[in-house]
Amino acid sequence: MQENRPNGSRAAGVLRQFLTGAGFLGQGLRLWITAPRLMLIGAVPALIVAAFYVAGIVVLLMNFDTVTAWATPFADEWSEPLRTITRVVATIALLGIAVLLILYTFTAVTLAVGDPFYERIWRSVEKRLGNAPPEPEEGFWRSLGRSVGEALRLLVVTALIGVTLFVCGFVPVLGQTVVPVLGALVGGWFLTLELTGFAFTARGMTLRTRRHILGARRARTLGFGVLTYLLFLVPFGAVIVMPAAVAGATLLSRDALGTPAAPLPRP
Repeated sequence: MQENRPNGSRAAGVLRQFLTGAGFLGQGLRLWITAPRLMLIGAVPALIVAAFYVAGIVVLLMNFDTVTAWATPFADEWSEPLRTITRVVATIALLGIAVLLILYTFTAVTLAVGDPFYERIWRSVEKRLGNAPPEPEEGFWRSLGRSVGEALRLLVVTALIGVTLFVCGFVPVLGQTVVPVLGALVGGWFLTLELTGFAFTARGMTLRTRRHILGARRARTLGFGVLTYLLFLVPFGAVIVMPAAVAGATLLSRDALGTPAAPLPRP
């Protein structure tokens, strides 16, 4: 029993850190009550981008059988029920990678489209908490170009991991249990990397530095990211959660950088 205590204590500590990270998103959501106008501004670009994504998703779902058949040509000559089972597994795997890529690209595109709006939310949170970084000296287009460049780098990595998860999705049982969990963890991690860009970049830190600092606090980072990922899965949940996620990511960033991240005061 005594040998198990350190492991149990470690697991409890990881869970506590995970919940702390999730709590940052909760504080961001509280801004819908304390600063509704600010949050409504952030919901507009998310709503516009979501409308285009919904249209794309509808088209994808209408042609999903064709896509699945295209992805599994090797099963065309197989006998039943092996062919059907293979394509059902492929469907589940394709849905997993599609969700991962849709949620990440939605975040990247929405941040790019609504950059001035989300920067305003980020700056407001920084000022409320004090010790805000100085106003950026680079122009809008240079800032946008840098943000797009970082987003593309993250997208390449996300796509590679997504393909790996897709292949693993064909493994019976494992592909339908472990792979979706890994998808949520991977999706949450990359969403957090994207959402924390404002706070880290304003302090002169690169994407590589951001990964290192957030990775050192992985449980908190995943607590925030996984909850955000799951709420994004709720129909039109991303429209409400997106501005709150920017605020929550600011709190997470300040915590990771050692800047006090006390609860947001009322306006």
